[in-house]
Amino acid sequence: MENIDDKTVAEIVTENIKTADVFKKNGIDFCCGGNVKVQEICAKKGVDYSKLKEDILNIGIAPKGSSDFNTWDLDFLTDYIINTHHKYVKEANELIIQYSDKVAKVHGHHFTETIEINKLFHEIANELNMHMQKEEQILFPFIKEIAKAKKEGVRLAPPPFGSIQNPINMMEMEHTDAGEILFKIKDLSNNHTPPEGACNTFKALYSKLEEYQNDLFQHIHLENNILFPKAIQFEQELM
Repeated sequence: MENIDDKTVAEIVTENIKTADVFKKNGIDFCCGGNVKVQEICAKKGVDYSKLKEDILNIGIAPKGSSDFNTWDLDFLTDYIINTHHKYVKEANELIIQYSDKVAKVHGHHFTETIEINKLFHEIANELNMHMQKEEQILFPFIKEIAKAKKEGVRLAPPPFGSIQNPINMMEMEHTDAGEILFKIKDLSNNHTPPEGACNTFKALYSKLEEYQNDLFQHIHLENNILFPKAIQFEQELM
């Protein structure tokens, strides 16, 4: 995106709908009240324009290099999942619910699928919040114990849940349930394609839902295919 200094909020969001999230987080109306220059609204709202501008210009820029997650230590990978994917889900849940509630309320009478999408997203948000809490409080701390014991070459005391396979089985079932909900949302939203003439909030909702799905599938991949199998293997070696 080129220099945004002379652009209105609406122009910026129209050029890249993902910027709607930045405005939303800063309390700036990008939908009905977006016909104002971004610098003016920042001054009026007391928002740091330089920081907002940086956030907008960084949207869509991929980090340099690539990560070979399979080579990472388990404790490092666990922290990465929490600090990257869990953090993303918690923040995105709040934002998408705001978008979804508004779209369902304003457009649900005509686009009835938005009411079902809203219901489904509330469901997955609640489920994932509880799911991540169980991982962060029970499963992941034990995985870190496994990683520590592996590095130090010591025996591992049995966990209170018998074997790490037990909570992992539950987490994988919940991953499957979350994936099924996201596929339902994808179908209902016509592959996250907003209807012709949709307002910016409608567009932002579908854009964010697609981003959310992509992030969650990467999140689940790291856990199901790398973190969990290695944790099971190491537990078996250490006990």
